[in-house]
Amino acid sequence: MSKLLDTINSPTDLKNLKTDELVPLAGEIREFLLETVSTTGGHLASNLGSVELTLALHYCFNSPTDKFIWDVGHQAYTHKILTGRKAQFHTQRQYKGISGFPKRSESPHDAFGAGHSSTSISAGLGMAVAGDLKGERNKVIAVIGDGSLTGGIAFEALNQAGHLRKNLVVVLNDNEMSISKNVGAFSTFISRKLTGSYFRDLKKEMTTLLKGIPAVGHNILHFARKAENSLKGFLTPGTLFEALGFEYIGPIQGHDLPQMIEIFENVRSLEGPVLIHVMTKKGKGYPPAEETPDQFHGVGPFDVKTGKVTGAKGGAQSYTAVFGQTLVKLAREDEKIVAITAAMPDGTGLSPFAKAYPDRFFDVGIAEQHALTFAAGLAAEGFRPVAAIYSTFAQRAYDQVFHDICLQKLPVTLALDRAGLVGDDGPTHHGVFDLSYLRHLPEMTVMAPKDENELQHMLKTAICHGGPIALRYPRGAGYGVRMDQEFHSLPIGRGELLLEGDDLAVVAIGAAVYPALEAAEALKAKGISASVINARFVKPLDSELILHWANRTGCLVTVEENALQGGFGSAILELLEQNGVSGIRVKRIGIPDRYIDQGSQAQLRHDLGLDSAGIAETVEQFLTRKSTSSPALARVK
Repeated sequence: MSKLLDTINSPTDLKNLKTDELVPLAGEIREFLLETVSTTGGHLASNLGSVELTLALHYCFNSPTDKFIWDVGHQAYTHKILTGRKAQFHTQRQYKGISGFPKRSESPHDAFGAGHSSTSISAGLGMAVAGDLKGERNKVIAVIGDGSLTGGIAFEALNQAGHLRKNLVVVLNDNEMSISKNVGAFSTFISRKLTGSYFRDLKKEMTTLLKGIPAVGHNILHFARKAENSLKGFLTPGTLFEALGFEYIGPIQGHDLPQMIEIFENVRSLEGPVLIHVMTKKGKGYPPAEETPDQFHGVGPFDVKTGKVTGAKGGAQSYTAVFGQTLVKLAREDEKIVAITAAMPDGTGLSPFAKAYPDRFFDVGIAEQHALTFAAGLAAEGFRPVAAIYSTFAQRAYDQVFHDICLQKLPVTLALDRAGLVGDDGPTHHGVFDLSYLRHLPEMTVMAPKDENELQHMLKTAICHGGPIALRYPRGAGYGVRMDQEFHSLPIGRGELLLEGDDLAVVAIGAAVYPALEAAEALKAKGISASVINARFVKPLDSELILHWANRTGCLVTVEENALQGGFGSAILELLEQNGVSGIRVKRIGIPDRYIDQGSQAQLRHDLGLDSAGIAETVEQFLTRKSTSSPALARVK
């Protein structure tokens, strides 16, 4: 007997099923997700929890005419499977495969791209307004998780949506929030009945009737509305959303397909903004993920029977773990150190700090802007806040870095994890812009360690520094170098010479330093003598060291895992210009002016010429290339 899932290649195929076939289909989809994600890795727990929700949405609405916007994308795997990508799903998050997130260029059913959180309601409102301006009558459905709702932009969008009164459906997929206490049969019954056409028509007729009663009609109507609001406020947790102008429906059970289908069908005819509060369980149907959903949020390949991750690498600790351990040690000696994260205590390595110093640890939710201004307030009162945020998410708080931290010269440490090429999550998660968007801010100091031991000392340096400072470090394991037991501050703006050579100087920063050293060794076998400098600091640069070797060799090559535009190499070119140095040939190696797709870090570094072989090849070609342009242009490239 063939599986139901084998018959589904589009939402139209789904609508051909009977409603009682959707429950077994949900089971098949969970099996498919477990089979695939256990091999490829990915975001599992949230997707297991949203299977029935997605089935009900696609069964009741008409994608792509109706627009589905998935916040972040951590819950969109079933959506991808139902919209023609089942055969390619084994390639999700793989090199040259489909994305792990909604992607407009991938399918017309992906109405809006995602990867960063809290954007769905804003985008959905924009599409709803656009539909009105174009005279269209389609529905726009924004699906947002309870975690994403902690982002300020989500509330900004809710506020405007309630004001504009456009036809926007917001589905709150809630699996944790405290507003979820009133779940039960009676609450679900009320929500189903309040959305039915009979109740809506009756409410309209009663309103008209009461308004027509002379003298007392409006008073009775006012009293009736107060009574209705009081009843709804007592029975449901939707007061906040209704205050923002939304028709609130829920909470409803997110794994009960018949109930959800009835409510979604009723909602199709509602006018104005509607928020449907759906309760789901992370990891639904897979006991290991239900018991420890945090461990199966983003997971590598694992054994389905045991739930244990397979192929885990031993050896060196990750940069993230070293950061977390170092901060705990430093905090023992300095009670002014506080740690801040934006909903990523495990991902940023701060869980040990939270356990050791719960009163000095703050998880602000998915609210990076608030996190940094909150840190600035702490710093203004004499504390030493360390805000650990992934590089790509720190982009969301640029103005706070400028206005609240740098302008006021406050000693806030930005610990930028996942800097550089991140891997399988693709362009939304690569942290390849931070050097460019931080180094031009006055008062900001920017540094990056060559290995995990130097990371320890840089964190000590940052906390002892008297002003704004950013420390960026890569995803993944370190090099297994010897770890110093005592930490010391590094002199600000001082690099180190790692290798002497006469033909050129390779100036590298952060994760590019060791590949540059390996490239220099390979070049030596070809008769090319290269100096290698670990810059350590992007701002301020070690001008004395860099200019000395620029003048001595007449040739510089810069290497960075950052966008070339405005990055570390650009800072070197500015240094030469500012010091009136001419006649130096310069070649910059880094991230080109395009977004980089997903793939392993090793594969992407190879493709971009950022591994040792690529650096060596670029240097060799650069040295041997004969100029066909003017002498001035030939010397600086």
